[in-house]
This record gives sequence, C-alpha cells and structure tokens, in this order.
Amino acid sequence: MNHKQKTILITGNRKGIGRYLSEFYLKKGYNVVGCSRSDSDLSHKNYTHYLCDVKVESEVKTTVREIKKHKGGVDILINNAGKASLNHSILTPSETVKDLFETNYLGSFLFSRECSKQMIKKKWGRIINFSTIAVPLDLEGEMVYASSKSAIEKMSRIMSKELSTYNITINTIGPTPVYTDLIKVVPKDKVEEIINMQTIKRFGSLEDISNVTNFFISNESSFITGQKIYLGGI
Repeated sequence: MNHKQKTILITGNRKGIGRYLSEFYLKKGYNVVGCSRSDSDLSHKNYTHYLCDVKVESEVKTTVREIKKHKGGVDILINNAGKASLNHSILTPSETVKDLFETNYLGSFLFSRECSKQMIKKKWGRIINFSTIAVPLDLEGEMVYASSKSAIEKMSRIMSKELSTYNITINTIGPTPVYTDLIKVVPKDKVEEIINMQTIKRFGSLEDISNVTNFFISNESSFITGQKIYLGGI
C-alpha cells in the first residue's frame, strides 16, 4: 500500500510529541487524523481532528467509526495520549491511580481494540504504543505512572500474538525525558537523575521518536512485532 493512501490516527496530538508526529507525517504525505479533549489549531488539507476523551469508550467508538466513514478506516494507530504523575506510593490518592490507568492504559486499549477491527478487514495494520524508560528504571515516585505503562507493554505483546495472522504488528516505544508539557510536572533534579541513569546521557529529541515510529510502521518491518525500544539505553 502506498503510504500516501494510508491514514494515521494519532491520539493526544494537540501539542507535544503528538503534535510533532502529526506535522511530521503530514509532510510525508500521509492522511493524518488526530484527537484530543479540546480543539486543535493544526490546519492542513490532509488533516482531520476529532474531539475525544480516550478513556470514554463511547467517544472512542464514535471517533473510529467516523474515521471509517470519512477516511476508509485506520491503517496506522499511534497511541500517544497519556498523563504523568510523581507521587510517593503512600501519598498517592486513589483518584490519581484511576486517572492514570484510565488515560494511559484503558485509552490505549480502547483505540487498539477498535482500530484493529478495521485493520483485520484490511489484513494490514500498524499499532504503536507509548511506554516510558521509567518502566525498566523502577524510578522512585513514579510507581503509578510506570505501572500503567508496564501494563501497556504487556497488552502490546499479547495483542501482537492475537493479531499476527492478519498482518498487523504492535510495538512499543519507551522515550527518555523529552522537552514537552508532560515533563513539566517532574522536578528538575528528578529529570537529571533519570538522564544520568541512561546509557546515553542527554534529553531525547522529537526526531529520536519519529526515527523509531518510522521503523515500526515501514513495510520492511512486517516481521517485527511485540517488541519494545527504550531510547537512550538502560
């Protein structure tokens, strides 16, 4: 399939990594669909935006159904929407646990489930889920955040087995700290601690991320599924 005929859905793309990836793939000629809880000012003839809260099942179903109706369905899904929180475990409110798991894990699951139904009919698909380097590093204060992302990794591996016969691959990327709004909730000394634990001791760049997403979605990567790549080395 020519990439110019493919439709990429990127969740949580109003700003940060999602916004960058949206503009990146529009420049490459893809049809890009984005969704967030508020309007986006991204304007392009090949771009469509939907209002959607990823943790609300009815909104996810409606969004994916509308993409099918107007774009012919989702070919590539990038589950970028997510939240972070820094709390010592004994000081973590239950609402924080619920919110992070519903946004990070449930949101990724709902979109993966609904989009994969369309991909099965096409007998082709790529799903990329976002994890974090906080998973393997077992960082203090990031128990809930890392746990929600660890659940995404396990989901990706099992779904990759369940969907492999339909030429659908599911892989995971685990970024290091990148200069986005998400990192603003993490104290500067904590960010420096994370970077010093990496093999390559620097912030990740947006280009580092698109390098991996390109690798995962390419036709040449049809034999790569159920894998995870952590940026920066651990």
